[in-house]
Formats: sequence, C-alpha cells, structure tokens
Amino acid sequence: MATGSSRDKPRIAVFSGPTATIQNTEPLVTSNKAREKYGLPPRAHADGSPMRFDVLRPQRLAGPVTVYIEQFSAHPLERDAAELYTPPDGYLDAGGVFHKERTSLTDKPVYEVTLKPEDGLYPLPYMARQLNGQAWELDATEKNAPGELCRVPFFPDGSRLFEEIDRLGVSDEGLGCLLTAKADFDFYRALPSGGYATGRRAGERTDIGDGDIAPETRGVEFFPYRPGYLRKEPPMAALARVTNVVQHALASGKYLGAIWLEGSLIDTTAPIAGNSSQRPHGAIANDGDRNIVDSVNYITSRIWADENGRDCIGAVAILDEQIFTSRDVQKSDARPGGYVATGGHGGIIGRMGHPGAPQFSFKPVKRHTHNSVVNHGRLPREVQGCNVQGSRVGTIAVAIKDGAGDLLPTAIPTVTIVKHARYLQENTSGDASSEVDILARIEKNLRDAPLAGFVAEGSAPFGAMSNSVDAALKRATFSGMPVVKVGRGNAGGFVDPTRDPLAIAGSNLTATKARLLLMACLMKFGCLRPAVNPAKPTAAETEAAKAKLKQYQEIFDTH
Repeated sequence: MATGSSRDKPRIAVFSGPTATIQNTEPLVTSNKAREKYGLPPRAHADGSPMRFDVLRPQRLAGPVTVYIEQFSAHPLERDAAELYTPPDGYLDAGGVFHKERTSLTDKPVYEVTLKPEDGLYPLPYMARQLNGQAWELDATEKNAPGELCRVPFFPDGSRLFEEIDRLGVSDEGLGCLLTAKADFDFYRALPSGGYATGRRAGERTDIGDGDIAPETRGVEFFPYRPGYLRKEPPMAALARVTNVVQHALASGKYLGAIWLEGSLIDTTAPIAGNSSQRPHGAIANDGDRNIVDSVNYITSRIWADENGRDCIGAVAILDEQIFTSRDVQKSDARPGGYVATGGHGGIIGRMGHPGAPQFSFKPVKRHTHNSVVNHGRLPREVQGCNVQGSRVGTIAVAIKDGAGDLLPTAIPTVTIVKHARYLQENTSGDASSEVDILARIEKNLRDAPLAGFVAEGSAPFGAMSNSVDAALKRATFSGMPVVKVGRGNAGGFVDPTRDPLAIAGSNLTATKARLLLMACLMKFGCLRPAVNPAKPTAAETEAAKAKLKQYQEIFDTH
C-alpha cells in the first residue's frame, strides 16, 4: 500500500518483518462505556475500586459529529493567559443546549467543531464485544484459547502504524504529520507478524490496498508471537523470501531509502534503517514510534550519502536516538535503551541530533550492501554442495537463483551454532566420537543440506574450544562444511586467523551474526571439497581446504 504521493517529497519503502513488537498493540479491551450500555459489569481495578477513565483507542468515525470542547481545557494554565485568546464560539447552558451568547453565569464557554471521517483516526472508547455478548478482556475469547479464538494483535503491515504516528504524534513544535511531512511511503509485507486468517475481499475496509487476500496461515504467511503459546518462528527458507522482496523493491529505483520494522545480502545504493520497539505500539512510554520518526529523518537528511549520492554507511539500526551499524548491534534487554554495540570497537556511529540534525561521529570501514562481495547481485546462479553418495561424500550442484535471478528458498544454507564451556566434555581423550551431537548434525547435513557449516562460539575472545569439539569440527571441515570461530557472548577481542588454519576467524562478530555471514559465503563460494576419509584427510586435502578457506576468511576480514 502507498501513502498519498507528492512530487516534491522522497519515497521510502517500509518492510514488515517477524517478531515485530514495533507493530504490536496492547489488547483491545471493551470499554466501560460499552459495558454500561449493554448491562455488563464494569471493568475495575484489582482491589475492586472503579476505573477513573476508559482507555481510548484510535478508531474511525462513520459519519460527521458536532462536539463542544470546553475552553481552556487543554492545559491547566491556559486560563491564566485568557486575555491572549479570542472569545469562545458560544456557550452550553446547564441543559447542554448551545447558545452563541451567554445566557447565565453558569454557562460553559466552548468551541464548536464538526469531526468528520476524513479527518482521520480519533481516540475513542472501544465499544466492541464478543459474539456471545461478553466483554473482550484479552486478545482471545478466554485465557489459553486456541488460535481460531484469538485476535492477532499485530498490524498486517506498517501502514496503520504510520497513520497512527502521523495522526497522534506531536513534534517538539507542537505539530503532527511527523512522517508524511517528510516523505511518502510504500508498505511491503516481507515477512509480517500479522495476517488475515480468514482472508479479505476486495473493497473491504482495511489499511492494505484493495485486492483479494486469500486466508493466511499462522506460521506460514504471518508469524505472531502473542499469545506466547501460539508463537510461530519463521523457517530458514523465509530468508530467501525476505531477500527477494527487499531486493526487488530497492532495485526499482523508486526509493530514497528503506525501513525494516525489526550484514545484508541486499544490493542497493540506498540506505536501510532498521527499527524495533521494546514496548508495544500504544503502550505508555512506547519507544518504537519515535524510532520510526528518527529513521525517516535519517533517510531524508542524506547524511549517509557519498559524493555520488550512494549510501556509504550500510544498514543501520536507529534506536533511542542513537545510530548503530547493524553489524555491531544486539538486543541485551527488553527495555528502552536495551540495545548495545557489540564487538568492543564502536558500533554507535552517531546520534539523531535531538535537538538539531542527525550527526555521525565516525563512519564504518566494513563492506556493505552495494559494495559487499556477498550481496545478492554478486551471488552466482549455482555452487557446489556436499552430500552422501553411496558410502562416500561427494559434491552436487546447488542452484542459488532461479531464472529470474531471485534467491531460491532451497538455497539457504544450514549453519549450526556450537557453544563451548568448561566441564562439558565427557572425557579428556580429545576424541571426536564423544561429540555425538556434532557428528549427528554432520550426518544429517550430508543427507539433507548440501550447503552447511558451523559457528563455534568458544572462549572469549579467541574462540578456543575443547579438544574433542575441535576434533569433531575438523571432521565437519573435511566433510565440506566450513567452521567459523568466534568468542562467546559479546566478545571485545578479535579471533586470530593464525590460531586455527582449518577454521575461519570470525573477527569480533557475535555467533548469530557470524552465522548469517557464513550463510552468505556458502551461497557465494559453495562447500569445501570433502576428503575421501573426513576422519583422516591427506596432506593434499588439508592444503586444498586451507586454500578454499582463505576466500571465506577474506569476507570475514572485510565485512
């Protein structure tokens, strides 16, 4: 869906991803206005005392309505400057009748205004009830209800979120339209958290375009995580869907930049800003709305552009008025301010300038987006993968892209994270046979995943593992599966490439980020050439593995 277009404003693509608290809303609870109207018990505090106010939720008027607003009710000190104001539009008498002139000292001065549907959303009491006439108290009809009796609290794309921010957000200058004042937007459901379980017919009022939408399945077309017991995680193959949606959109040349609502394969010269929220949209002190406004300001500021107008920064995450490089940011806690820079060498490269314009304090040197060696445009059509062929391990061609150049879901490699800790090994022999989980994963990869590898999260900061794990991972290397070594947690040091020439040194990346980069490398270079006997490689096979691993190492050194 697109917002209204304006020739003098840039256009920004907005992509919805999974586990998106930023597009999540608090439960729609039936108001006391509705409970009173329909004879239901009022919602009260836990101690039984009555609620002072109803919660107001943004909703649309069905028709025009005239309201009378009490003069000087917007601020307790407005009346103190009464001599600076024009007279009111009229007065309401004790019976609620409007008069142009005061009829009594008890008349209330008011402003008269007609609210119209085209004005946009208004905060109003939530009047809806369940089919059985009872009040809504939760997302579901009752606690622990099955999925078909649950409402999805996530927006199906970013358009409603942007509309509410635009309508209800207030700037430092007391103005609204914080988003559309700066840009126009197109909204893409790359891998959304909200979906239409029963479908939607063309012409029905929604915030997404005007076409038929077939019924969507939780965990297939959309991926909500509330209520928690119905959480669905997207599969590995969904990375191809996300990559293709974003790549196609940004390759169109229509967009100044992109916002991801949640290292990149995306080959684009436009900036990409990622946003998240630690609290649901509409919650008290919600941080996500401000993060989105800051991303729009970042993109339209063009501080990311080089002398040719291309992005020279790469993907960033804009959170709590800080600009992080996406390579070096991770969530540490579920609270505003809960994102930290990883790797111990920067990561926060600027601030949103509040007040003032966005500013960088330095620029990163790592390759990214359009200058990445492993971006979408530089991936080959096919590479070689490994699989079991009879009693031996051989190679097989693996298609990476289809005829249209899109990334294939079947191309996404399987990369497993292995974590080291002391006092885990069963014996001190250092024999690979004790690492049954790693050996089982190698066997399964050879059957089912021709492109596969491992990330070994070892001691900080050098990535050292126990002898038996190292032995099992060398078995993986000579079965065609490259291994990356990183330090545990948020390590501040760099893994030394000379410590293990049969593994890739993962720089100062966290294990989860090293996993994504290794997946990209596998789609670029393919597997390592397997040894005839992975448990006993020859000297020539060892040298061949080292030579191939240098290609991988160069990527990890520069990305």
